[in-house]
Amino acid sequence: MSHTSGNQVAKPVLFFAFLLFTMTNCSTPKTSQDPAQWTDEQADEWFNKKEWLGETRLQPDASIDKKDFAVRYHAHRDRWDKAFAFLGRTDLDTLKVGTHEIDGKNVYAIIQEYNSKNPEDAQYESHRHYTDIQHIISGTEAIGLTDLSKTSVKTPYDEEKDIAFYTAPDGSRHIATPANFFIFFPDDAHMPGMKVDQNIPVRKVVIKVKND
Repeated sequence: MSHTSGNQVAKPVLFFAFLLFTMTNCSTPKTSQDPAQWTDEQADEWFNKKEWLGETRLQPDASIDKKDFAVRYHAHRDRWDKAFAFLGRTDLDTLKVGTHEIDGKNVYAIIQEYNSKNPEDAQYESHRHYTDIQHIISGTEAIGLTDLSKTSVKTPYDEEKDIAFYTAPDGSRHIATPANFFIFFPDDAHMPGMKVDQNIPVRKVVIKVKND
């Protein structure tokens, strides 16, 4: 009698435990493995963990499109990891001006030196085949940013140089310093190199990450 009663009690307990487990798992939203399916909140959560930064201690600028970056990062994670490893480990102060190969044509860096310019001498630009990571090594500059759809072509796209230039109404203005970096995707028309208060020498690295 006692053995039969134990089984009778155990069965409904196991049933309700299974039911609770099923309801809990069904009600908990799961993050898709495809970043293109993520909500903005899910993209923000992934971005803000900053695991993708690796050893880099620089701060990403708030202007970066987190959803777009999540999609592109996961499509070519090896390229992005190499780019951020270069940014975090390389002595950028002593690197020669010019182009430095990181991963063939997939990822490479350009060290630039120039004087920041007056806004009227700057112009918007964009790229199709490469995404820019831009970081000021020394100095400061202002960077204009607007959506490509709001621009008018000034100089048509040059396939060899992967660049086109545009005119556009005033976009947003961002300050680039040695503490932060920017990421500009193909739809980001950006106008770098402008003075903040006065024209000063600037040393910058632009890391090119191939999109396709």
